[in-house]
Amino acid sequence: MSVQGDRVSEASSKAFDIRQHELRPYFDMEAFMSMSKETRLGGAVLERLVDLWGQWLPQLRVCEIAAGKISYLAVWLPEEVETLVDESWAKSASDGFMINNLAQFMCMMAVQELLPQVEDAGCAPSPRPTEALREALGSLGLEYREESSTLARRYAVVTHYPFKGGCEICHLQSQCPKGQGQAEDASVLLPGYEPGKEEA
Repeated sequence: MSVQGDRVSEASSKAFDIRQHELRPYFDMEAFMSMSKETRLGGAVLERLVDLWGQWLPQLRVCEIAAGKISYLAVWLPEEVETLVDESWAKSASDGFMINNLAQFMCMMAVQELLPQVEDAGCAPSPRPTEALREALGSLGLEYREESSTLARRYAVVTHYPFKGGCEICHLQSQCPKGQGQAEDASVLLPGYEPGKEEA
């Protein structure tokens, strides 16, 4: 996979620096089925998933953010993907479930391509949203929810770059069953899917 470190934005105050990475993660069917707890996928379902994967790849955004002395990785899909998932849920719960999983899976595959340690740790820990990080993400159209530590985009991950640790350093640890040792399976908690979070 090609990775290009092209600078796409820089604050005039030098508060942050952003570099975009052009990633095109491949669709690993076995890993997707494992994440979705599926033992088989029908031909029509698989064809739809592969088609959506191809449509979404050009919309996948991957950016490295240097804010002060800390660097982060931000990966997200646009609001249009959320709209499609919501429309699919309204028509068919099974279809909505599958493509919701696909959007999450694409984000995590991109994260793991740059941070392979995340797969072993089972967590892409969320950093504390400093003002510099909020400002940097805001310049990309990736804002935090008002008075919240979670992102407004549903399919989005922001984590430390390079890898600094798993659940033990996650800012959302107190809100996460896995971080509290209550989860049965190792899984990644995507911002926007925290237990008890109400939609804005």
